[in-house]
Amino acid sequence: MNFFMAGLIGLIGGITSGLFGVGGGVVMVPAMLLLLGSEVTDIKKAIGTSLAVIVPTALVGTWKHHSQDNVKWQVVAALLPMALAGGYLGAWLTTKIQAEDLKRMFGGFLLLVGCKLLFFK
Repeated sequence: MNFFMAGLIGLIGGITSGLFGVGGGVVMVPAMLLLLGSEVTDIKKAIGTSLAVIVPTALVGTWKHHSQDNVKWQVVAALLPMALAGGYLGAWLTTKIQAEDLKRMFGGFLLLVGCKLLFFK
C-alpha cells in the first residue's frame, strides 16, 4: 500500500470537497483507479472506498460551512430523504452494472458536467 499516495489523494479530495462540494466521485475515484491500482482494482471498489472516506469529510466540511452560515437547513431537510433513497438505489445498481460499463458511464458523466460548467451558464 502506498500510504503517501493515499494520503495525497485524501488531502486533495478533502480540499475539493470543502471548496467545491465534490471530492469523492470527482477526485478520489479517478485518482484511486490511476494511482492505487494494486489496492483499488476496479471502479466499484473505488466508489465504495470513496463513499466511506467522504462521509466524515463531508461532516467536517458541513460543520465549517455551517459556522460561516453557508448551509440552508430547510433545503437539506427537503433534499435528504430522496438523496438517501437515491444513494441506496445507486449502490444497488452497481450489482447490476458491469464494472467496465460503470467506468464508461462515470467518464461520460464527468465529461458532460465538465462541458456544462466550462461552456454554459
